[in-house]
Amino acid sequence: MMRIDIISVLPDLLHSPFQHSILKRAHDKGLLEVHVHDLRAYGLGKYKQIDDYQFGGGAGMVMMIEPIVNCIDDLRAARTYDDIIYMTPDGERLAQPLANRLSLQQNLLILCGHYKGIDERLREHVITREISIGDYVLSGGELAAAVLVDAIGRLLPGVLNDETSALFDSFQDGLLAPPVYTRPAEYQGWKVPDILLSGNTAKIEDWRYNMALQRTRERRPDLLDEE
Repeated sequence: MMRIDIISVLPDLLHSPFQHSILKRAHDKGLLEVHVHDLRAYGLGKYKQIDDYQFGGGAGMVMMIEPIVNCIDDLRAARTYDDIIYMTPDGERLAQPLANRLSLQQNLLILCGHYKGIDERLREHVITREISIGDYVLSGGELAAAVLVDAIGRLLPGVLNDETSALFDSFQDGLLAPPVYTRPAEYQGWKVPDILLSGNTAKIEDWRYNMALQRTRERRPDLLDEE
């Protein structure tokens, strides 16, 4: 059983992604637990403050140390986390090998940023891994956290009906996935490649590899280590 805890300023944003499709299946099978924690429960003072102005001036508020540390300390009192992850545009780019590694962990804690981000001292002393889902900025880290959880959760053994299917996804072997087809074999004159109807498994696998290589060369040549 993997457990993922998520700390968020807007926990309602994360309810739907984990209640449908593959992640719901993972939960129903007892393979993945996702718990979302409202940071405002740890806010300071009467108004449950969680952010403050930047030292030195500048536009935008910064998430404060105390509420975040108090929340993390509460969670760590119950379990040990393999990683405390901060979702941030300047983190390590999420790629399939990273998702694979994280799927082997038992307990992960994800912190969703907001405003201008979190006090840098948290990144220096508390956060163990920083992850980005791309070179762009979102309104907060919740959607990025949902992407990360989905990428990890679908890899857990027993989650997918066909456990081998995740092994042939794009990027698992460093290539994009080849084209796929289903019935009917012909539609409005558009035909499925004859090789896929041949029943010759070895030739079909060769075709798929060659098509994956071709597609990768055309669309993502950066993934290839070719001279």
